[in-house]
Amino acid sequence: MDLDLRKAVLHNISGNSADDLEATIVDAIQGGEEKTLPGLGVIFEVYWNNADESEKEDVLQVIEDGLKNQ
Repeated sequence: MDLDLRKAVLHNISGNSADDLEATIVDAIQGGEEKTLPGLGVIFEVYWNNADESEKEDVLQVIEDGLKNQ
């Protein structure tokens, strides 16, 4: 069976509102289940591919700062 996880995730979230996407992200993070990590990765990939350089720099700084506090 050929399962394209990226396509499946994109199909499941395509057409979702910003509120729906936020709920998906929050639920995945709060649930803490490793099975949700690929979906979060796909969502981040969508963000990254559509962000300008300034937005990318901002998110990288937030991630760097967050990792320092772990």
